[in-house]
Amino acid sequence: MAEAGAHLTSTAVSEQPSVFEVLAQESLMEAVRPALKHAVKVLAESNPSRFGFLWRSFDELYLLLDLLLQNHFLSNCSASFSENFYGLKRVSGRQRLPVRLGMTRASRWWSLLLLCLLPYLQAKLEATLARQRDEEDFSIRLAQTRSQRLYRAAVAAYPYVSSAWQTWIFCQQLLFVFGVSRTHSPLLWLAGVRLERLNAQDIRDMERNARTPGRPAGGSLMQRAWWMMSQAARGMAVSVSSSLSMGVFFLQFLEWWYSSENLSTVKALTSLPAPPPPLHLQQDQTGLGSESRNCPLCRKPHTNATVLSTSGFVFCYRCIYTYVKSNHRCPVTGYPTELQHLIKIYSPES
Repeated sequence: MAEAGAHLTSTAVSEQPSVFEVLAQESLMEAVRPALKHAVKVLAESNPSRFGFLWRSFDELYLLLDLLLQNHFLSNCSASFSENFYGLKRVSGRQRLPVRLGMTRASRWWSLLLLCLLPYLQAKLEATLARQRDEEDFSIRLAQTRSQRLYRAAVAAYPYVSSAWQTWIFCQQLLFVFGVSRTHSPLLWLAGVRLERLNAQDIRDMERNARTPGRPAGGSLMQRAWWMMSQAARGMAVSVSSSLSMGVFFLQFLEWWYSSENLSTVKALTSLPAPPPPLHLQQDQTGLGSESRNCPLCRKPHTNATVLSTSGFVFCYRCIYTYVKSNHRCPVTGYPTELQHLIKIYSPES
């Protein structure tokens, strides 16, 4: 952080950040979402009835949290959370000379939409694409209408669009490194802004704004209510940003720990022996009942028996496929479950 703040004492005219600073602030926000998602998953698995809704609605809840956080920093610091963390600010792309802290309303709204809404839509598209792959792997496909076929074709084209987008990002960063472009990201170009380092005057402006919060513009009841809501949102955003600032290195550690490259090591270190079956299943196996041979959903003998790897319970394949596709959880334990957790059981008799 000392290197990031060294520019505050510099008198150089150029305030353009280095490529290492802009890539570092991007990696910071990319690490926050997976770490929070893993924490929510642990809560949901520990108590599905109480925290299961957090896992099922994680994308929407994270979008609200992201909107609140980014709107606070864009309004008060002219930067996103990660950009402000690394001592950067957003300025209009048309201005050449060093400018004071502040953004136009249009630039702020475009920045907010591109910072929050675009990653949300991308996550939804990737989840839809993953579900489509699972359905094709399990070879269950119902009759489709024309609109559904067009939808599947659009989803199938998404990987090519994503590759073209990543190529654009790489070319933009390459142009930024060689000084041809003043922005390193297509999102900044679309928002009409560029990044600059904070200077001493910007720091004083932010401190003054923090000490002197705004007052309601008028005396009407609606204006007072709006001002109180804005102050409450401001306080919540400050609390969230302070918590993230203190825990940002821990979040990055979690993101590394549960990365795909380190996943095999994590499984070797944290693997535990399989727990024993529930007591009522043990009693059934001793001859006290025949429920162990029946599907918990249809209460009939298993047809094409399938086990859930998240809970160990056995169901009919068609019963559990339909249930998991609609509810994304185990019907017995409530553990978060996806279609890739279905495992077919093959016996010599079948």
